[in-house]
Parts: sequence; C-alpha cells; structure tokens
Amino acid sequence: MSWNRVSVVGAGLIKMGELFDQSYEQMARGAFDAAIASVDHGMDPKDIDAVFVATQRGTLWGQEGIGGNTVPSALGLNGVACTRIENACPSGSDAFRVGCMAVASGLHDVVLVIGVEKMRDKSSEEGLLARAAGGHPVYTRGESAPVLFAPFATRHMHDFGTTKEMLASVAVKNHHNGKLDPYAHFQYEVTVEQVLNAPEVCSPLGLLDCCPQTDGAAAVLITTPERAADYTAKPVQVAGIGIATDHPYLHEKDNFVGMSATVGASSRAYEMANLGPTDMDMAEVHDCFTITEILDIEDLGFFEKGKGGIASLEGETALDGSIPINTSGGLLAKGHPIGATGIAQLTECWWQLREEAGDRQVKLRSGNALQHNVGGRGSGVSVVNILTIAE
Repeated sequence: MSWNRVSVVGAGLIKMGELFDQSYEQMARGAFDAAIASVDHGMDPKDIDAVFVATQRGTLWGQEGIGGNTVPSALGLNGVACTRIENACPSGSDAFRVGCMAVASGLHDVVLVIGVEKMRDKSSEEGLLARAAGGHPVYTRGESAPVLFAPFATRHMHDFGTTKEMLASVAVKNHHNGKLDPYAHFQYEVTVEQVLNAPEVCSPLGLLDCCPQTDGAAAVLITTPERAADYTAKPVQVAGIGIATDHPYLHEKDNFVGMSATVGASSRAYEMANLGPTDMDMAEVHDCFTITEILDIEDLGFFEKGKGGIASLEGETALDGSIPINTSGGLLAKGHPIGATGIAQLTECWWQLREEAGDRQVKLRSGNALQHNVGGRGSGVSVVNILTIAE
C-alpha cells in the first residue's frame, strides 16, 4: 500500500518565456489563479492555511527576503503562514515535498506550493547564474552549467558508445512535445541535423542540447484525502517522496555515467510508494541538457545503464513509447524557471493522470507518474515525487 496521505486537488501555471512585461508578483498571481481555477468544485482562497514558496531569487538576485512576505500579499493571502524553500534546481520539487510533510503531519490542512522565478531580467554577464554556480575558489573557477554536465556526456560516450545523434534525439522529442504544450517557452520542432549543427557551447554539447533561461511560475494545491472530497471527485494522491544528496564538486565524484543523488532519491520514493519504474505511465525528468535526460532515465531505473541513449533514439521515450518522458516538452522546450520547474512538472503529471493533457495525453496503464529534478553544483541534490490516481 502506497503512502497516500496527501491529495493534489488543483494545479496550474503561466506560459513560460521571456516575461519582461510581468513582475515577480504578477507571475505568482497568474499561477495561483490558474491553480484555483482548476479545482473542480471550487476553492475559497481563505481555506489555504500555509504557503510554501520555491524560488532561487535569494541566490540569483541577492534578495533573501522575497517569498515569505511578498508572495502571500500579492495573492491576497496576507497573514497566512509562509516559508520560502531554496534548494538549487529541485527547489520546487523540495517545496512540494515539504508541503506534503506539513499536510501529512496534521500541521496544515490546505497548502499552496508555488514556484516563481525571474531569469531574464538580468544577463548572465551580470553574474545571475554565477551566483548559483559559485563554488570552490580554485577547482571550479570558470565553471558554468554546461561545463558541469559536459563531462558526463563525454564519459557516457566513452563507456557506452553513446553518440551525438542519441543526444540530439532527446532535443527533437522534447521540442516536439513542447510544440503541443501551450505553456512551453519554445513551441517549435527541431531536427537531428539542426541539433548537430547548432553552435557549440561546451563539447560535446551544442546550443540545442541546452535548456533556456526562462521566466515562469507554477502552483499546486494539496490537502488531506479527507478534505479532498470537498474540492474534487478526481483527486491525485501523493504516493511517494524522496530526496538525496551527492558531492557538490566534480573532482569529488566517483563516476560520471550516473548521478547518485537521483538513484538515492528515486529509491526512497519507490520504497515509500511500494512501486517501481515499470509501474510508471510517464515521467517528467530534469533535462537541463540532453545528456541529463539520458542519465535520468537510467538512474531512475527505466533503462539499463548505458542504454538510455539507444532508448531515446529508438523512440522508447516518445509520447507513444514504452515510457513517455517529458511530455510537457521538458526543460529543453518548456524552459527552466528554477523555482517553478518542479512544480510545473508536477502540474503536467497531474494533468496526465487526470487525462487532461490534450494532444500530449499518454495512455494510462497503472495510473502512476514520476517527477524528478536534479541540480546544485555538479548534480549535488535530487528530489523525486510520485503521484498516483486516488484509490
């Protein structure tokens, strides 16, 4: 029997992109309104007794006070309990995990988990991501995100014969899915040739192997299974949650063909849910780079180590494949507004399990979906959440 102490009764997001015309608070309001509107029987915002805000704004912008006070006020929830969660790329996923613990413990009954990020108002030259990537003063000097992940690609290629065409197949598939997603930052197809011929960023990764910097916001509403009946006849349950960490620096890692934090987080989530990789109908995984998705689908147990590239190339992860991956378009197409990313992934899982994903809808077999993020310096932290159709 899976955990099932928390129900998701609403979820929503805004269109991702370069949202220069919206403030941080306006984006938050848009996601919140979308989540409230998605509740089948309606929800009075006054029912919400706690808010968990996921954002990297403290790290990226040096504004540590954002979240705990500005977001509730912008949502008309002034006075409610509110906590900001910041945990690298899995910030949104971890905020959801913490929100679930708050509900399961009985501390709060109805919780809003919301992620918001402004990535485009500052340029990289101003140190936006350098703040997040800052690490060892010598060993990591000059490293950027592509530099952190490129070694995984070269080692995977060396050990397993993974090719650039296999990497490119990930981008092609995710951009195809993104074209079907009205919320995606990029809504166009790409070809293998375009990916291979794109400007090089950090060998072997080219421009189209990399996710964009994106503004965005997403929100989910969670409550107890007992209260869920007040809001919907189709709740989605939280079956399992897991988090794990790894060494933050590349020179400390013991292998470059997998991410042990992902293995650890998924093992804990699978054990809590009493489910395994073969029980999942689809998954939203962290594809900040094409190689990352290949590592993810191996580390999460969907394919044997070394077989992820072949599986991608052969269409096993497509919408009609054996395990559809990143039906939303993933980070490569939908974008990666850090604090909002995990929550947007959870929203996609919620839609899929409720069979409300439109042209992206996959065929449900077991009624389970997995959501995953990995990040921090050198993939130092990973979070996995498993959702299931209510029993």
